[in-house]
Amino acid sequence: MWASGSRKRASTVDSESLGAEAKRRAEPAMAEKFDHLEEHLEKFVENIRQLGIIVSDFQPSSQAGLSQKLNFIVTGLQDIDKCRQQLHDITVPLEVFEYIDQGRNPQLYTKECLERALAKNEQVKGKMDTMKKFKSLLIQELSKVFPEDMAKYRSIRGEDHPPS
Repeated sequence: MWASGSRKRASTVDSESLGAEAKRRAEPAMAEKFDHLEEHLEKFVENIRQLGIIVSDFQPSSQAGLSQKLNFIVTGLQDIDKCRQQLHDITVPLEVFEYIDQGRNPQLYTKECLERALAKNEQVKGKMDTMKKFKSLLIQELSKVFPEDMAKYRSIRGEDHPPS
């Protein structure tokens, strides 16, 4: 019997480690997709910058360069669209875009969300502690006023002695 129990535990550990391994493999694949998108976006921005330079000082002799740069931009947009299709299941909170529009670092959004979550966690923990103290005091006072009823209550709850 013990051997079969150890096999069950071993298979559980193996399946858990396989799941963790699959997750570790998936994370670099996702990172590669983001890196690929970032690379295409950087190329696209550079092509737009160069197009602006060509257009700002346009001469009829630079038509071939302008056409070539426009073709690069179209190709760049197609590459970005291919990356978008690979990352279709990614959602970004609208607040991140508001941070970007305001010229703020989008990583601040994550930092501020974590700070708000920690503050809320502390607030809720404080409320829970207060409620536990209130319950204890209430039971003490009710035990003084209604000792028989509170003894029944404690027996139903499985408590041996009144809380101190």
